[in-house]
Amino acid sequence: MDGGGANIASLTFALARLGVQGELTTDAGRIRAAERVILPGVGAARDAMTRLRASGLDYVIPTLTQPVLGICLGLQLLFDGSEEEDAECLGILPGTAHRFAADADHPVPHMGWNRVRQTPESRLLASIPDGAQFYFVHSYALPVTDCTTGRCEYGRDFSAVVERGNFVATQFHPERSGAHGAQVLANFLELRNT
Repeated sequence: MDGGGANIASLTFALARLGVQGELTTDAGRIRAAERVILPGVGAARDAMTRLRASGLDYVIPTLTQPVLGICLGLQLLFDGSEEEDAECLGILPGTAHRFAADADHPVPHMGWNRVRQTPESRLLASIPDGAQFYFVHSYALPVTDCTTGRCEYGRDFSAVVERGNFVATQFHPERSGAHGAQVLANFLELRNT
């Protein structure tokens, strides 16, 4: 799906390496008919929601029944909102993204490789060792909730992977996370409709 995210090219290449040709679109009919949907994103929550509203996708996405993967900002957009410009998001999952508190040991944005601790029931992290490292670039994050299946620590614990029904998401960028990231994308491609 074309949500205006800046990670689209690297995501397209990562999917191609897995033998999948993705289609970039804002067409609601094509998105509803897709076998799977990816909501990528880099940038600000309010701007992303403005683009989704302009194309009517703010109404479409919550109604999807096929597997949907949010990446980075795409994860945050699945939740109620973000304190970044007090943005109202899609409201599929409960919670609000909060900015990291910067200090000498934790500059903001959180950028680089970090370990993810997983729960046994994580579908996205299947076949990946607990504590594997993934690549992050973000200033806002969701707290750990009952839909968190992977958590990370950067000054505080936050949701690195969330899963509820057909909606799954990563705060990290699987398309930039080497072999473990490729496995996350492969796991998503194996998910079935709920």
